[in-house]
Amino acid sequence: MTNLNCLHETHLNLKSFSILPGEKWSIKSVGWFLFQIKKGNGCWSQNGANVELETGAVLLTAGGGQGLIRADQLDKAVVCGFHVMPDHLLGLFTLEEQEFFKKAASRHELALQIFAPHHPVASKMNTVCADHFQNGLPGKTALLQLFVDTFDKELKPVAANLENTGARERLRLLLRNTSPGVLLEINFNKLAQMTHCTPRHLSRIFYDLTGASFREKRAQIRLTRASELLTSSKSKVVEVALESGYKSLSLFNLMFARRFGTSPSQWRQRRGINNQTGNYLSAKTRPIQLPVRLV
Repeated sequence: MTNLNCLHETHLNLKSFSILPGEKWSIKSVGWFLFQIKKGNGCWSQNGANVELETGAVLLTAGGGQGLIRADQLDKAVVCGFHVMPDHLLGLFTLEEQEFFKKAASRHELALQIFAPHHPVASKMNTVCADHFQNGLPGKTALLQLFVDTFDKELKPVAANLENTGARERLRLLLRNTSPGVLLEINFNKLAQMTHCTPRHLSRIFYDLTGASFREKRAQIRLTRASELLTSSKSKVVEVALESGYKSLSLFNLMFARRFGTSPSQWRQRRGINNQTGNYLSAKTRPIQLPVRLV
């Protein structure tokens, strides 16, 4: 059985691969994985459950778990797909949108979706896979748009007037339309002015909406940015610390270890090892009913 380890590969990178008749391809991803059966028929197996996939069908599955694509016994399957890590797109997704994707990963009807070959998402996937420049900037943009389109109904903005709403709603709408990086550029008092409420009240509603204090949320954003830089750049650890907003390397090491359970250097080293070796899985599949959203 072949392994496709998407844990630390660059996301928004379209790939195509073949699976021989009766063979399995295991997938392990921390983001969201979207793929289409371009040729042949296949079966998606996850947590002991099977979902049949016909030619042209598109499957979206949330990360954090492990899955298997099995080709039909009589013909090979050709698969085209990519994965997305919303929490690494700090400048594109707002805090509310990032929270949405985290919660969606635990919702059965959203965490596993199958789009029939005639569905618009499948048609767009056909176009994207046929584009010879799919991994350039225009292609990555198209991949991201395709991913967002799978949540079209859930992500539709709700029109509202900030001046005519309470502080809680004003903060919620502000977080919806503000990229995480902006929170690193403003202080707490400025945010209180923007939401027209007292700092004490802002502390309460900020925690209610995000599950963290303003200071904790800023630290999470900085450390998420740092973890991405460690796996996607050759910058020294001290340079990553400075770029992430830490003036003290020792403090950065301490905060990083508290957040991820390992030092920055070990984080980078382990990710490099995983990219080279991969993780091979074995699983017994049996047909049971799986909560899945068919579109």
